[in-house]
Amino acid sequence: MSGSSLRVHHLNCASIQGLSIHGRHLVCHTLLVETPSSGLVLVDAGLGTADYADISSRLGKEFAYGYARPKVDPALAAVNQVRAMGLDPADVRNIVLTHMDLDHVGGLSDFPRAKVHLHRLEHRAAMERATFRAKKRYRPLMWAHDPHFVTYDEPGEPWFGFEAVRSLEGLPPEILLVPLFGHTHGHSGVAVDTGNGWLLHAGDAYFDPREIKQEKRRCAPKVALFQKIVTTDRKLRFHNQTRLRHLAANHPEIDIFCAHNPHEYPGNPLQPRVTRPLGAQS
Repeated sequence: MSGSSLRVHHLNCASIQGLSIHGRHLVCHTLLVETPSSGLVLVDAGLGTADYADISSRLGKEFAYGYARPKVDPALAAVNQVRAMGLDPADVRNIVLTHMDLDHVGGLSDFPRAKVHLHRLEHRAAMERATFRAKKRYRPLMWAHDPHFVTYDEPGEPWFGFEAVRSLEGLPPEILLVPLFGHTHGHSGVAVDTGNGWLLHAGDAYFDPREIKQEKRRCAPKVALFQKIVTTDRKLRFHNQTRLRHLAANHPEIDIFCAHNPHEYPGNPLQPRVTRPLGAQS
């Protein structure tokens, strides 16, 4: 879609000090997309101001003080980064979620009037919390403000070999939901055509880029263990990682990145990179 006029800001909304890859702490890589007619669109919400104000109640002691130990820094909350860029948080009208794990939805309450888009299977899993693992990862306190959820499960269009890819209600056709099940029941990626190439936010489909971007699949040991523990469907996760490996090998022009790898998020966390549409001025 060469006529795209989207401008994409890459934000880091948390520093996960308990887990690292090659000596760098994991991040919470989110996107802020400026659109011509739909205001600001957030892809994943990271940790929010309420999380940083009371991490044990919001995130649980295991996450807050155990395996994750996020740095308590309210400046990392998406709402504060939006303000720091001179933008109005009220203009964030839509949030697209890869999935509803606590470190991806904490910031929802900072944008209470935003519509929240996600796969229907993921929404159902989060609402039902039917297993022990689900009760740990899905925390209803984070959507106690009763956001307007918009869910999707109907067949969509193909996209570079992926099926059932959906455009999103009220959003530009350049923003697509790409099913990548495995990490959770309804886990999805989010593809964005910037007019200067495609971005694919792959969520937690992988953690270490060597899992999809090198000939031999590898992952940092501690992160690999964590990934194994939190995976809902290991077979589906590996299946979709294999599909991402093919995408990365055959379409190097697509910028693929996951939610947590620090090496795919360049620069200072409070100096977000920007992907500008083709022909845009700095």
